[in-house]
Amino acid sequence: MIRLKVVQLTYSFYQNEGKSLDVAEKELNFSMSKAYELYLYLLSLLVEIQKYAARRNEQRLAREQRSGAVSNNSSDQILACNKLLLLLRSNKALNEYIENQKAAWDEEENLVKRLYSDFIDSDIFGLYVDKADFSFAADRELIRKFYKTYICDNEDIDSMLEDHSLYWNDDKEIIDSFVLKTIKRFTEESNEEMPLLPEFSSDDDRRFAQDLFHATLTRDAELRGFIRDNTRNWEFNRLAVMDVIIMQIALAEILTFPTIPLSVTFNEYLDIAKVYSTPKSASYINGMLDGIVKNLHEQGIVNKTR
Repeated sequence: MIRLKVVQLTYSFYQNEGKSLDVAEKELNFSMSKAYELYLYLLSLLVEIQKYAARRNEQRLAREQRSGAVSNNSSDQILACNKLLLLLRSNKALNEYIENQKAAWDEEENLVKRLYSDFIDSDIFGLYVDKADFSFAADRELIRKFYKTYICDNEDIDSMLEDHSLYWNDDKEIIDSFVLKTIKRFTEESNEEMPLLPEFSSDDDRRFAQDLFHATLTRDAELRGFIRDNTRNWEFNRLAVMDVIIMQIALAEILTFPTIPLSVTFNEYLDIAKVYSTPKSASYINGMLDGIVKNLHEQGIVNKTR
């Protein structure tokens, strides 16, 4: 996530001429905080699903009590009693966010209703009900499938998120993976104190983001010089902008953080290139970086080898 954010903000820096380094670094910090806000916001959608199910179930019970025919295990009751959803609803960290958030899901009632209706009518939910396995593991897996099927790659949600924040749409895919990871972390022994994923796993991560971004921008002439020296000038001018930025940041990391293994740096930026640049970019960047690092190693500028 940190490296991807640095790639996004570096690209933005070069697309907006006249932006100062100080402003760019503040924007990086703000963008990181917005990404974490999106993580909490999407988790709170699962809480809203549980609340909606509970409201529907209460209305159903009231109707049935008036008629004298009370049924059990309705779709609403099943989701209202889902063990993973109940854990999320009681989670202290998530509740603190929900109480203070500016963008509430109750403002997106129609979207929540559509998600809910599509889900309870789905084969995923039908198979879950037919198995009648309401263990914690089964409940957790149901919600994981719901999120992956109905929230990931949902154009209506993507459009809504873009209306809330320009930052959120760019972050949705990776934040989805964090939400799915969080769902898997909950166990039957979890309680309301269960920690969510932190914005930064440590102060070192925060410094890493800041130092990497700073090195990328302040050493850009030097870093791009290494890239240019390993290709003919006319080829450099024809390189995809994103390819140059990815290589520039990778070199900044290699030169600034001697304890990070080259294999880690290569793998991280090649993965980013596969998603954010051209289809051939990953293999091209791999070859370019490999050649640059070998030259820097021969010159004694880089001590680590791949």
